[in-house]
Amino acid sequence: MRYFAELSYLGKNYHGWQIQPNAISVQEVVQNCLSTILRTQIEVVAAGRTDAGVHAAQMFIHFDTKSKLDTDVYCYKVNALLPDDIVFKNIFKVKDTAHTRFDAIKRSYQYKILQGKSPFTTETEWQINQTLNIDAMNHAATYLLEYTNFKCFSKSKTDVKTYNCDISKAEFMVQGSQLVFHISANRFLRNMVRAIVGTLYAIGQGKIPPEDMIDIIKSGQRSSAGISAPAHGLFLTEITYPENIKNA
Repeated sequence: MRYFAELSYLGKNYHGWQIQPNAISVQEVVQNCLSTILRTQIEVVAAGRTDAGVHAAQMFIHFDTKSKLDTDVYCYKVNALLPDDIVFKNIFKVKDTAHTRFDAIKRSYQYKILQGKSPFTTETEWQINQTLNIDAMNHAATYLLEYTNFKCFSKSKTDVKTYNCDISKAEFMVQGSQLVFHISANRFLRNMVRAIVGTLYAIGQGKIPPEDMIDIIKSGQRSSAGISAPAHGLFLTEITYPENIKNA
């Protein structure tokens, strides 16, 4: 039987989602926990792979087991065993063919920037201690909706069949001194959101005019775009599935 689980985690203490040979990962901790509780080796598949230091307000995984689970009870047991920076929200049964990665139809991220300093959010915001031109940044962000090939924002050494992504939302919202970049797409390339934010940051500083975003995208060159924003400001916030995913 196949189950989905929804979870959240703070990425500070982990070398990303995916299991690494010489570093602790979220996947390793989750798999070990489930294997201990279910008393058999469990392998989990996630909806995506967050990089080292990136957080997830919402992540989905799937796993298979021969046991019929009382999902509320097992969710409680998992949380009792997991460290405090990883939390299971729920577990639910799905079709045997359901897949957390391939069945996802939309993913959303937020990137948080503080225009100032705070001792309380150093692990969850990029603190820049300067004022940015938000109008220019949002102007440039609108061009992301007009194109599909985002090779310029992809990590250089990555094995993908296509650099095409359908971005449906890209916008900075102001919440006091905090700026939150909201971006949604059907899929994302590795390091893509952080590269976009770094480029928009340069535009907000006045180093690049907003219209140059068009040339950056068309170039297909990572060197044409801006720096990668620090990992700790990035959150995977929502993954959307078809309505019938839970029909077992």
